[in-house]
Amino acid sequence: MMPYAHITGWGMAVPERVLTNLDLAAMIETDNEWIVSRTGISERRIAADGETSASLAAEAALKALEVARLKPANLDLIIVSTSSPEYIFPATACLVQDQIGATKAGAFDLSAACTGFIFALNMATQAIRAGSIHNALVIGSETLSRIVNWQDRGTCILFGDGAGAFVLQASEEPGGLISAVMRSDGSGGELLIIPGGGSRYPASEKTVREGLHYIQMNGREVFRFATRVMTQATEEALEKAKLKIEDVKLLIPHQANQRIIETAARNLEIPMERVVLNVGRYGNTSTASIPIATCEAIQDGRLTPGDRLVFVGFGAGLTWGAAVAIWTGSFPTKRRVRPARYRLLARLRSLLLRLVRRLEGLIWGNG
Repeated sequence: MMPYAHITGWGMAVPERVLTNLDLAAMIETDNEWIVSRTGISERRIAADGETSASLAAEAALKALEVARLKPANLDLIIVSTSSPEYIFPATACLVQDQIGATKAGAFDLSAACTGFIFALNMATQAIRAGSIHNALVIGSETLSRIVNWQDRGTCILFGDGAGAFVLQASEEPGGLISAVMRSDGSGGELLIIPGGGSRYPASEKTVREGLHYIQMNGREVFRFATRVMTQATEEALEKAKLKIEDVKLLIPHQANQRIIETAARNLEIPMERVVLNVGRYGNTSTASIPIATCEAIQDGRLTPGDRLVFVGFGAGLTWGAAVAIWTGSFPTKRRVRPARYRLLARLRSLLLRLVRRLEGLIWGNG
């Protein structure tokens, strides 16, 4: 019998600094009413100098592991979905693996923009269902404030920083992710893009001067695309799960724009009371938005075991997708996990491994 992949742990991490619309109005030509009427966003979180996509991801991961009561050493796989990775390489997931002490886990990054968390959830689920792994950690983490042009009113008002994480564990009991849809259309790649920094336009004085390392977006086209595919992906995922929208307790969409979410809800004929909406407080945190919204729904008591929910998103690529899950919550266990202790042990282990490599270099030389 194929095992099921249950969501047994969840955690989020957002920077302390809040950037309000009033703050933005002092920086660029805009105002609170203009931003709220078009996006529903009132404020967003901005990473401090010492905060990065990896550090936020590690913080969210340890919180998720604490909820699941799972030791980092028991993880088999870590996937970090991000559009603002720490480096081009190594993978941000490898940095997280080191920071939390997941000594037995393979780790890699997944790039599917704002849809990435859904793609990563499906990848981890399929690995569990195939029997190749037992425990997985899926993280969405972004520091988009580092790659927006703060003089571009069309984009800088939208994005914020944060991270969210799920622990997935195998069980023979039915539940967890039961269907998923992943779609893409590269013909629309230029609609939402960072042109500079890759092999097409390597970093140079010219690419910096022309602002090619910032997010560029055709907002009108993305809006039309998003409202269409959010509905389509949700319906496809529900059909695969043999469910109807009436069976869904909560719709948890990518938090890009309140108008997009409201339009999708109308098209699906689902009341907004059954839709999780927090874009007003965090802005668009890209691939982190769905797990952050899920964490807040749990904190608010909106999810109980047996509830059916849909995750749905869209993003650059163009990409879009949806996943249907049956909520079960944490597995019963008496074991406790202390995140601070594991973080300290991981730091000591990392320092020791670096020292060993340095000693090996001295002993064996550079040849």
